[in-house]
Amino acid sequence: MSLPKAELHLHIEGTLEPELAFELAARNGVELPYADTDTLREAYRFEDLQSFLNLYYELMAVLRTERDFEDLANAYLARAAAQGVRHAEIFFDPQAHIARGVEMGTVVEGLWRALARSEAVHGVSTQLIMCFLRDESAESALETLAAAKPYLDRIVGVGLDSAEVGHPPVKFREVYEAAAELGLRRVAHAGEEGPPEYIVEALDVLGVERIDHGLRCMESPELVARLVRDRIPLTMCPLSNVRLRTVDVLADHPLPAMLDAGLLCTVNSDDPAYFGGYAGDNFDAVRSALGLGEETLRELARNSFLASFLEHDEELRARYLAEVDTYEF
Repeated sequence: MSLPKAELHLHIEGTLEPELAFELAARNGVELPYADTDTLREAYRFEDLQSFLNLYYELMAVLRTERDFEDLANAYLARAAAQGVRHAEIFFDPQAHIARGVEMGTVVEGLWRALARSEAVHGVSTQLIMCFLRDESAESALETLAAAKPYLDRIVGVGLDSAEVGHPPVKFREVYEAAAELGLRRVAHAGEEGPPEYIVEALDVLGVERIDHGLRCMESPELVARLVRDRIPLTMCPLSNVRLRTVDVLADHPLPAMLDAGLLCTVNSDDPAYFGGYAGDNFDAVRSALGLGEETLRELARNSFLASFLEHDEELRARYLAEVDTYEF
């Protein structure tokens, strides 16, 4: 669907399509344990979040140089633009690269080569959000923030991702406090596989402004009321939820109930190369499976721009919202 939208929950490493993975592997002399792209796609059948993460980190081995990260970002931006994305707030996972001997500067400079030209080339404005891996130590997160300091003119915020269960937000209190002191925006994955209490902790302890996923907030009426009252955005990823078995089938997704409750929900793609679709594909999927009408889809698109970190350019936000309002289905 080409309805104008912002994408607020997108891991750039999760846009690595099999064809590009093999291309980069050949360029960098990396041998992948898959015969061809079809064999690799067969591996995209996940039992849960951890089974996905295992493959996700394995394929990162092909990302070595600034050119690799530039090519990765350019490929995503071209696909996103074709599906109506006007603004993208893009996550990246520096710890996963630093652990492989790829320096922070290589990752940021490579991504920035694509992002700096994105509005001119793709018609997509962009912002970059650095995520901490929650299954790594709090000390590692602090070291990562320190390594990012020379690049903070290109990084708008910090996030928290990877394996959720057993890694509560409070573990990262110190690094989020440090990020706040540096003027960085703060988001965090919470309530995907973890309990509603993780959402509360992310708000109260980490001071986040958006919740990534947040599905399980529906188990707590008190939390729902708080999220509605405080207009805390939730960056939902419907196709991801089905692929990772947090929702059995898309027709059972709680998105309609969440919207009915007054929650500020957005629709995003998460790791689209692995989960079966980009932002527009997710809009098409919820429209079909959940029977969402045009005005509900328009509401979701408006929400995405309202929830974005575009405060520095309200004129641009207003232009995007006007595109949504005048879009003809």
